Amino acid sequence: MMEIYYGSIENDECRIDSISQSWACISNAGDNDKKYISMNSLETHLVDKENGIIKLLDPPFNKSKLNPGYVKSYLPGVRENGGQYTHAAIWAILAETTLGFGDKAVEYYKMINPIEHSKTKEEAIKYKAEPYVIPGDVYGANNLKGQGGWTWYTGSSSWYYKVGIENILGLKIEKKMLKIEPCISKDWEEYSIRYKYKTTIYNIKVKNPNHKNTGIETFKLNGNEIQEKQIKLQDDGKINEIEVIM
Repeated sequence: MMEIYYGSIENDECRIDSISQSWACISNAGDNDKKYISMNSLETHLVDKENGIIKLLDPPFNKSKLNPGYVKSYLPGVRENGGQYTHAAIWAILAETTLGFGDKAVEYYKMINPIEHSKTKEEAIKYKAEPYVIPGDVYGANNLKGQGGWTWYTGSSSWYYKVGIENILGLKIEKKMLKIEPCISKDWEEYSIRYKYKTTIYNIKVKNPNHKNTGIETFKLNGNEIQEKQIKLQDDGKINEIEVIM
């Protein structure tokens, strides 16, 4: 019985699939050196900066004997068949943050933002979708390149929000513990977050004087340094100031 592999260099179609590349990093299941190789391959073959998309797979299914199911029923470059399937595009950004590649994570996060596809009349005509909602997909081949697909797609939008807040800005909350683990562009000098926990406000300012992508040096709560670099959230109605130095 012949074995068929998808995302294999031996294929004429679907030689690479972003999900396996990204999740090797996100799951931490990939060998350490191969994580970097896998993301380099993703960037080389699936990131289309000209059209502002991160494709799911390439080349699209078309005439080969590979039978991946309903995906092949889409035209080459449409939705999962070689277009940007936005869930997976965001997972690629998440994978970049797991490797500490803040410059790339921020670049790609901005790149797939629909407003970036609609800044001029020409771009808006090409995109053909609302510039204020995350699309489920963007077409990636032939004369449809860069055209938005399904919009108002809550799965993609929630992933986009989650990765931006938790993995780029680095606001992590688990079991009522708050910590900041940024993965940002080196040229970001500072940013701020206002987080409300029940009746309590936390005003968070992250400063990046050393132009780093990741890692924090100090964590202060109301002027007092916290050695553990995390705090337990309190429901006490107070306003708290957090200062983080990268």
